[in-house]
Formats: sequence, structure tokens, C-alpha cells
Amino acid sequence: MELFHMGSFIACFLFACSDAATMFGEILSPNYPQAYPNDALESWEIDVPAGYGIRLYFTHLDIEPSQNCAYDSVKVLTGDHLEGQLCGRKKNHIPGSQIVKEFYVPHNTLTVTFQSDFSNEERFTGFAAYYVAVDVNECTEFVEQACSHYCNNYIGGYYCSCPPAYMLHEDQKTCGVNCSGNVFTEPTGEISSPNYPSPYAENSHCDYHVVLEPGYRVVLTFKSKDFDIESADSEGNCPDTLTISAGDERFGPFCGNTFTGPSEIKAQSNILDIDFRTDGSTQGKGWKIRYSGDPIPCPQTVTPNSFLDPERERYVFKDSVKVSCNTGYEIVTTQGSSRSFYSSCQSNGEWRDSHLRCEPVECGMPDDVENADVHYITGADKTQYQDKIRYTCHEYYAAKNSGSGGTYQCSDGGQWVDENGKTELPVCIPVCGVPRTPIQSAGRIFGGTRAEQGNFPWQIFFEYPRAGGALISDRWVLTAAHVLEGNQNPTIYAGLFSVGQHTLQTANPLVVDEVFIHPGWKEATQETRTDFDNDIALVKLKEPVKMGPTISTICLPGTSPEYDPPEHELGYIAGWGKTADKRRTVFLMKAHIPVVNMEQCRSVKPDSSLDSSAYRFTNNMICAGNGESDSCAGDSGGAFALPDPHEKTRYYVAGLVSWGPKCGTYGLYTKVANYMEWITEVMNRQPVEEE
Repeated sequence: MELFHMGSFIACFLFACSDAATMFGEILSPNYPQAYPNDALESWEIDVPAGYGIRLYFTHLDIEPSQNCAYDSVKVLTGDHLEGQLCGRKKNHIPGSQIVKEFYVPHNTLTVTFQSDFSNEERFTGFAAYYVAVDVNECTEFVEQACSHYCNNYIGGYYCSCPPAYMLHEDQKTCGVNCSGNVFTEPTGEISSPNYPSPYAENSHCDYHVVLEPGYRVVLTFKSKDFDIESADSEGNCPDTLTISAGDERFGPFCGNTFTGPSEIKAQSNILDIDFRTDGSTQGKGWKIRYSGDPIPCPQTVTPNSFLDPERERYVFKDSVKVSCNTGYEIVTTQGSSRSFYSSCQSNGEWRDSHLRCEPVECGMPDDVENADVHYITGADKTQYQDKIRYTCHEYYAAKNSGSGGTYQCSDGGQWVDENGKTELPVCIPVCGVPRTPIQSAGRIFGGTRAEQGNFPWQIFFEYPRAGGALISDRWVLTAAHVLEGNQNPTIYAGLFSVGQHTLQTANPLVVDEVFIHPGWKEATQETRTDFDNDIALVKLKEPVKMGPTISTICLPGTSPEYDPPEHELGYIAGWGKTADKRRTVFLMKAHIPVVNMEQCRSVKPDSSLDSSAYRFTNNMICAGNGESDSCAGDSGGAFALPDPHEKTRYYVAGLVSWGPKCGTYGLYTKVANYMEWITEVMNRQPVEEE
């Protein structure tokens, strides 16, 4: 017994027990060491501190023997489990030991029950038993494994520990790895399960976050050889799972020794999460995933009606391009217009400044052309790139530069250009040399005949002194120099047929701006003049004359030899000069006369006292007449109109009524073709005032 007391003392010393009964004790059958009574039933509950087991041993056992201890017995139970049942007389067979029977249970509770029947054939003294709390080695004696990895026993308990890189879970028994909060921000990389390719940790929850720069989408690449996770059970459930999510996208869960998902997963986001969960059972070698950043693409076009430089099959985040508008388009902003700008692909898959638009180049409203109307071919008031217009000259006018046909298109440079790319606008000049009323001729007419209204729309009337002139443009009148001699501000009219007093009172005279007499004209008195060389002058009008049914111009001669009129060529003269009866006419008269040899004019005896040889005849003069019809006083400066050699329906001013030896015979006309250089030079050097 001293051994037991020593054990009790050690136990109390080690654990500072406050109640020795909880650490050890004694159990004796009723009346021990006297004979136990019949019909006895008694139980003892043994309860030692948690973390301890119970050692129960018997030092005396004397109970009525029976088969299977059916009469009297002592039972040892742990809960409902029978640890043992004893009866009979037992002695210790081990020398030096007093123990006849011993039990050890790794639990801190135990029940001992003694029972006797109604009689005993002999005198039996029962039993004497003792118990003591003993340390339990939970690491080896528990039926279920106490720890998932390392178990560490101590007196009265145990604790679990984990390998390096593992952590102990809250249950203080299972181990796992700390694999949460992993963030990957590099453009490319690899992610693998813990310990890969060694078996991954059990009872773990790993999460990995791929967070790339905005503008990139996460791409995961898988290989079957890099995937080995505990396979699904019979119902298809994965014990260990790998799940991938990105925004609203979700892939998995995956498990098994082969990856069953796509070899490549392209997320639509720059952030992707990988979730790996394991249970406490079978572990595989795990997995390895390669990730990369796929730059977000931008549209192939930044803005409509443009092209990009450089040209690529695909544009992605951070790409920079020069955006140039297509031909005929431009970008219009409050700062002005331009044909290009620079842009870059942004992280949201949109181009910077994509709000800028390449709009059709605007040419604006076309300029007005005098004596013309504008017609919009491609639609009313459309003035953008490739829109077309046509200038149509008013009636009685024609385009001087009619090579374009009057059609213009809005160019990519924002200008209206003709089919040759020229910006010069048409100039609508009066149609020259076309009588408004066809001239009726009955051959050679003595003294001339009355003209019809519209026969000679180019005829100009000089009121004082009475004379004529030819309208050669809407701003210029051609006449004889001697008409303007001493009369620098003549009163002139256009479009008249009758020059009666009433007509002149109601008509509006043309406003003369300036007169130009040929520099070769020699001044002399009318009575003594014998030299009519260079008898030509120009009158510039203040405002343009509007062409109409009674007003038009006569053409000027060309410079080719065809405009040197041959003999017998017939032409018209018209005017309000003296007629055969020596009286001035009120109505416009006409005569149809031929060009004749200069000798015909030389041979006429003048009305004056001067001999014909006193007069000067030059190559700047044309002799015309038939000896019957002729121009006379009051007709000076009027046109001698001949059919144009290239277009017989038109007339050109071959000569100007200049002088004659005798009315009704032959007259001399200033040869206009010889003065075209001077006429052109004077008209071109005079600036036309803007209206």
C-alpha cells in the first residue's frame, strides 16, 4: 500500500490537486473483509480530472464462482461498454505483487457494480479494489487521431502542432497552410497550389488575386500535366475544388487528375480571383496556372471617315495613332479646323478624343457671279465636299471661260473648283454679235432702209453731236475719235430704236465714266481735217449695262487674217444720220454694203473745196459702199458689222464709221482689227469698280 500512497502523493504534488478523491480512491465490497450479504447491489462512479485515464486494480477477490459469473459478480463499465466481469477466488501469481486483476481505461470516468444473488453456499469475503488517475497518452491511445499532423502529449493532456509553413486551425487539431491574400500584379507569372508539385495541404482555403493594370484582361493558361486534385465522388461532387471568378464570370469548380476546363480562360476584367479549397482527406500534387495580361483592344476606327497611321490589324491599350480624315473631310472645333489629330487606346477600350468627328469639308455658299444664277445639282443649298453647283448665265449672256460648262464641285480644300481643279469663277459676258431680230436684206438699197427693232442691239446713240457707237461689252463703247473731240462727257443711250424727243425724254442715258481717244489721233478743226487716221476711241461706262431684248454687244474682230475683210464682203451699217434727202432720221436706218478697193474711195470727188488728194488714206481704213448706199453725217462711230468668218450667225465690228468724200457714194471706216492690241490694253488696265 505504500506504493499507492507514494503514487498518490506524486500525483497531488505534480498537479496541486485540491481533492485527492479525484485522483485516487478505494472501493470495497459490502462488509469487507467480512462475508458480503446476499441480494446485494451496489455501484461506484469513478471520476478523475479530464485529461487523465483510470487505472483500476483488485488486491483481493473472493466472490462466489459461477459459469459466466451468473450468481455473484463485480462489473467494470465505461459508459455502456463492459470492460470486464469478475467472480471466484483469484490469487496473484506474480511474486511480490498484491494485484490479482487490473484494468486501464483511457477515459476519466468509470463505473464499478457489485451484485450478489439470494444465497451463498460458502462464506465469501468479496473484493478490495483501488483506482488512481493516470496520464493518458492521447497521441497513441485515442482511437481517432488526435492531431492531423504532430501530437504532443503532456501529463493531463496533449496539444497539436504543425510542420513549418502550416498553421493550426481554430479546432486546435487540424493543420493547414496560410494561403490567403496572395496578390499578383506583374504582367505575367505563374500561380501554383501550396507545396506544388508535392501534395497540397489538407483543410485549407487558398485565395489568389490577379490584379493587373487597368487596360489589361487576365488570361489563364492550363496544362493537363500540371493539374492533379482529388477526384469527384460518386455523385460528382468535388471534395477539393478550384474555382475561378472575374466579375460576373465564373469558371469551375474543377477537380480530378486532368483539367476538364478550357486550355485558356480569357477574363473580361483586369482583376481575377482563384479560390482553392481542400478537405482533410486525400491530397494530390495540386496545380500550376500561367497567367498573362491581354491588352484591351480598341475599335479599328477612332472616328468615321478617317484612317489610322500606323495601320494595324489590331489596336490595343496604349497604342498611339495619328488619325487623319479622309479626303474631303476635316475636324471643326471652336479653335478652328484641322485634318488630323493624335489619339491613344485607353484602358476602357475607347480611343481618346473619339468624340472628334471628321465632317465633310464645307465650301460655304458659292460666290455670286454677275449675270448668272447658281443651281445646286446635289440638293438645295448643299455646300459640302463633292456637292456640285452649276452657274447658268442669264439670258443674253454666255460664260467667257465655259470650259467647265459652269459646273463646280466642292473640293477637299474647301473651295469650289471646276473639272480642271481651277477656282476661277465663270464670267458671264454678253452674247455678242447676235441680232435680237434677224436682219432682212434685199440687196443694195439706195439710201438705206429702216431697221427693225432688235436688228442692231449693239447700236449706241450719241445725242450731241449726233453720232453712233458700238457696245462691245457691258462697260465699254467703241466709237470714232472725232465723235469725242471736244466732247469728253457725251450723253449716250443704248437700246433705242427711235430717237424722237419723247423717247429721249423717257429714256435713261448711260453714265460715262471716262473716255479714251487713241494716242495716234491728231487734233484738227472739222473744217480743215484731212487726216482721219487712228479715228477710234473708247468710252468707259460708270455702271454695267444690263443686256436685254434691245441691248446686246457686238463681237470684236480676232487677230487672224480672216478678220481682214476681203473685197465684196457684205456688211451692215446703221445709224440715225442724214438720209438721202439730207434730213436726219428719227428711226434707226440700215444699209447693206460691200467692202471695196481703196481706189474707189480715192476716186470720189469730195463735197468740200479740197481735192481728194488732200485727204490721207491709210491701211487703218476700210473702204466700203456701193455708190448708192452709204453712211453720212450723224452716223460717225457706228459699227460696220460683218458676219464672223467662224460663225456666220454672229457679227463683228470690222470698222467704225469715220469719214467719206461724199455721202451716198463710198465711205471710209476705221479698221478695228488693227487696233485690237490698243483696245485690249486700255480695257484691261482700267480697274472695274466694285458695286
